[in-house]
Amino acid sequence: MLNRFLPLGLVALAACTTPPTPQPPVSGAPISDQCNANAARGHVGKVATEATVDAARRDAGARIARTLKPGQMVTMEYMEGRLNIDVDAANVITNVRCG
Repeated sequence: MLNRFLPLGLVALAACTTPPTPQPPVSGAPISDQCNANAARGHVGKVATEATVDAARRDAGARIARTLKPGQMVTMEYMEGRLNIDVDAANVITNVRCG
C-alpha cells in the first residue's frame, strides 16, 4: 500500500524545492559576502537603471543586488553579500540596505 503513495510524495517534495540562487553579474567588480550600504547611499535619488544598480552594488562591495519595487513580494532570507535597493513607482532609488 505504501508503494502506491510513494510517487505522490515525490511529486509533493519536488514542488517544495527552492529556485536557484541568482548569480552575480560578470565584471571586474569586487565580490564578497560583505555589504556596506552606507557606501552606496550616493545612489539614492537616481533612477535605478542597470548601470546605476551595478554601480551601487560595486560601491557597497556586495556580491549581488536586487531592486525592490513598491508592493513587490520578496523572499525574506538574509544574505550578507546582497544589496537591496528600494525604488518608488517611478523607479527612483529611495533606500539602500544590506541583506
